Parts: sequence; C-alpha cells; structure tokens
Amino acid sequence: MFIFFMKAIIPVAGAGTKLRPHTYTQPKALIPLAGKTVLSIIIDQLKSAGIAEFIFIVGYLGDKIQDYVKKNYPDIKAHFVVQPDRQGIGHAIKLTRVIVNKDEVFVILGDTICEYDIKAVMQNPNSMLGLRKVDDPREFGVAEIGEDNFIRHVVEKPQIPKSNLALVGIYKIKESELMFQCLEENIDKGVRSHGEYSLTDALASMIQQGVKFNSFKVENWFDCGKKDSLLESNASLLKKMGSNVEEKHLFENTVIIHPVNIGANCNIKNSIIGPNVSIGESTNIDCAVVKQSIIGSFSNLFNIVLDNSIIGSDTAIRGESRTLNIGDNTSMNLG
Repeated sequence: MFIFFMKAIIPVAGAGTKLRPHTYTQPKALIPLAGKTVLSIIIDQLKSAGIAEFIFIVGYLGDKIQDYVKKNYPDIKAHFVVQPDRQGIGHAIKLTRVIVNKDEVFVILGDTICEYDIKAVMQNPNSMLGLRKVDDPREFGVAEIGEDNFIRHVVEKPQIPKSNLALVGIYKIKESELMFQCLEENIDKGVRSHGEYSLTDALASMIQQGVKFNSFKVENWFDCGKKDSLLESNASLLKKMGSNVEEKHLFENTVIIHPVNIGANCNIKNSIIGPNVSIGESTNIDCAVVKQSIIGSFSNLFNIVLDNSIIGSDTAIRGESRTLNIGDNTSMNLG
C-alpha cells in the first residue's frame, strides 16, 4: 500500500448534544454503528488510502477517544490536541498548526461518514472539497462552481443560497500554511459565522488569494448527528456491509432476521432480532423483540419489545416498550 505523506485531522471535540443522553457518557464519534463506531469507519477509510498519521482534536470526554484509538489502532501515529473551549471548527483546526508543520492535510469531521473515491481524491494534484447536492443547503457550508470547474466561492450556512452543493465536511488541503494564516487572521479579527470561527471562511479567503479548489462527488452521506438519522445510517450500512454474527454463537429459541451485527460473547434466547439491528459485545437478551435498533455493550434486556430505539452500554431494562432512547449505565423496570 502506498503511504501518503499527508496528515489527517479529525475534529472530535463536540459534545453531541443532539444525541443525548448517549453523549453524556460516550463521545459521539464512539457511538456504535453497524458493528463498528463512527470513528473507526473514518480511520479505516483513511488508512485504506495510505494515510498513517492522524491528529485528533478532542475535548468533551477526550480521554475515551484517546483510549479507544490507542487500543484499536496501535499501528498509526496518533496526536491528540485538546480544544478546551469550543469556538468552531476553524478554531479547532488552528490548534494543530505546530503538528502539521506545512504538510498537506486531509480534514474530515468526526461525525462524517461518506462514500467516495478517496484514492482518486488523494492523487488529484489540487486541493479538493467534498460536495453533495441537498434539498435545503441553508444548514450547510455551500459551494459555487465556476465555468472552469473550480470552486469559485464558499459560504457558511447562507440564508439565500446560490447553490445546492453542500460541503459535507471532507477537505483535502495542499496549501496548509496558507490555510492556517487565513484561520489565524480571521480569529485575530473576530470574523465569525453564526457565532463560531468557521473553516469555510478560511477556505473563502484562500480562494480569493488564488488557490484552486477542485470538488469531488460524494455518493452516499450517512448522517450520524441525530437519533433518527443515526438509526437510518445504521440500517443503510448494515445493508451495505452485510450481517456479522460470530459462528460460535448459539442462540436458544431465537430467530435472526438479517441484516444484523451481533458482538462477541452475547447471550440471546427466546427472542426475535432484526432486521437492521446492531448489538454490542457481552449483551444478554431474553424474551425480546428487537428491530431497527442499536444496543450497546454489556446490556441486559428482558421481556421487552424495541423498535427504532437506541440503548446505551451497561444498561438493564425489564418490561415492555416500543421506542426508547436510553443512555449508558441505566436500569429500568417497565413492568
């Protein structure tokens, strides 16, 4: 595999408020998804393209991110930069300047899972931004493409968008030194978009100074920011990646409706599991029907019906319900 001399920057400092209660005890990037985590899918994708050095910008529950990376990816060169005061993605990326040291960078937001030709992106000689058409671009950074097929303008969450091409949160930057200069200039001048220091504003400055940005098309964009969209992404990824159930699992009096992903050392009996269910390791389930749901590790479920639900790790539930959104370390009796 060819190794690119490029550093990946992954901001994972956000508190993930839209996924609470799960993000009270687990960073958004470590939420389980189709048998993996959001962060592991991103790292594996970048590793497959030849990136071997990563900079993780951490904050809220950052020690869990650090422990996870060190345990699961001992082969990568990992740096951890703390952003104690969240002031936007632009501010977060500025904190990595010393480590980047003028090298090319590949920036991908820590809740962004997309399908695209990453190797073609890496081999393109220009800086590149990932784009996808959306119905309502007002909630995104938006790009306008000129007649020469280069990006001519970008703006963060415009009230009146001039394009429906959204920035998905994936950026290949060759001119990293200029990027940092633009970020620092915006911060020094207090240039904010929607109350935060934006990477999009720095990219706009780079374009004004003559940097040529190509775009690349994102085929699929899996939203991991909210409960409903996370469950939809889990279902889509399970369909794409297929079921994963260890052969040694012997589930007593249980029907498995694929696709599902069931972690190691699970004990399931008298139940119906699936479709579109991800279950973490060492979870016990008895007398349950579970579909369209994500269940964390080390949980215990008894006599319950779950549909369109997210259950955190180390959770015990007894009773009957149909839709739940329960964080880690919870005990409930619904009988």
